[in-house]
Amino acid sequence: MEVKHTYEKWYKVVMSYERAYKRWEARVDRIIRRYKDDSRYDRNPNARFNILWSNVQTIQPAIFARLPRPDVSRRFRDNDPIGRVASMMLERALEFELEHYGDYKSAMNNSVLDRLLGGRGTAWVRYEPHIAGEEAGEPEDGVEVTEDIDEDETAEGMEREDSERIEYECAPVDYVHWKDFGHTVARTWEEVTAVWRKVYMTRPALIERFGEELGSRIPLDTKPADDKNSYKPGEGLYEALIYEVWDKETGQVLWISKSLGKILDVKDDPLQLENFWPCPKPLYATLTTDSLEPIPDFVIYQDQARELDVLCDRIDGLINALKVRGVYDASASELQRLFSEGENNTMIPVHNWMAFAEKQGMKGAIDLVDLAPFASALMACYQAMEQVKGQIYELMGIADIQRGQTDPNETLGAQIIKSNNAAGRLKTMQHSVVDFATSLLAIKSQIICKHFTEDTILKISGAKQLSPQDQ
Repeated sequence: MEVKHTYEKWYKVVMSYERAYKRWEARVDRIIRRYKDDSRYDRNPNARFNILWSNVQTIQPAIFARLPRPDVSRRFRDNDPIGRVASMMLERALEFELEHYGDYKSAMNNSVLDRLLGGRGTAWVRYEPHIAGEEAGEPEDGVEVTEDIDEDETAEGMEREDSERIEYECAPVDYVHWKDFGHTVARTWEEVTAVWRKVYMTRPALIERFGEELGSRIPLDTKPADDKNSYKPGEGLYEALIYEVWDKETGQVLWISKSLGKILDVKDDPLQLENFWPCPKPLYATLTTDSLEPIPDFVIYQDQARELDVLCDRIDGLINALKVRGVYDASASELQRLFSEGENNTMIPVHNWMAFAEKQGMKGAIDLVDLAPFASALMACYQAMEQVKGQIYELMGIADIQRGQTDPNETLGAQIIKSNNAAGRLKTMQHSVVDFATSLLAIKSQIICKHFTEDTILKISGAKQLSPQDQ
């Protein structure tokens, strides 16, 4: 049964998401500004302690430090020589993809960073065939190339004319910015029925993808590099914002332009994936069962971070106040040279010594500001700062042993207990990253099996290097 999609329906779906997540996006914007310490550029005179940057830089390498190693195996490990060789070839093909294209590591790093800052990291897998020949041209960066797959065209044994043969093909992983991803509003991920991402396309890419007539009409309505500037028609730097919507209920993919106000194209399941969507479940921070709006980690300890900023600013003021200041008798003007010129074993002459001595000498001619209260207040601020940092590390689960600090008076058992306690929360984050990375590899492997030509699979898996029996 043919499903009729309307622009009005999908416009309401997209706007419903944008309204629901508007507060979350504003919150993440503030967190990122704090992470980058943008207030320095606003001429903020107050000193600050960037505990957010410190925590992110500590946790990020702990939960994702290097590329995963693909492991493809049969589920029950039966005596099946064909299945064993097929698993080995797919594993080698995945290793080739990870080693020769840096998109996977970049997408993972950016997704993990988004999860630690905003609470949600997303990546997207696509099929990208590179066609040899002048007529085909090169695919545009950032454009979903799955739209180039014809519905009645299969990947296995795909034959083209000499001018349009497949030179090579790959399954790149695209990082999706946290503002460019969306889904139907739901309480849990299992209730989501459609996901989409924003794709930014230049005029040549629009014409190549949607044809000369339609591609020329789509407005260039956005500039991803700087969305603060207003749109100015005719400027070549601007691109068209296209919504690429994957609807699981109908099994179709739609391309929508809000500026043009119409659905540009509709295709039936171009990738034929097991779970339909070309993206895994996003890498989430704290979630509840009533909403998919993530709670960023910084929100949990933002009050303590504000206390750290106050203490840091007071410490800065107290340090500036720790200066030798005082007054001296104007009749003994030579005393002003005492701190500016006086060095070791240096004597400064004083005129009218008898009168100077009658006034009790130095005690009667100079009166300095007492620095003891400032020093005491400074030490109290340092102690308070350590206590606040301890509260933050307790909330985040960053143990002293993991930050490279330890108390020499603690026993080995106490340090092990403290490390295991923190490792429990850290392992939860690590497992989430592992699941996310594994899901991306699973989608990539399905694309390789379903859409790569046999010749490509044989080449990237190094089939010629297999043993004669396996060949």
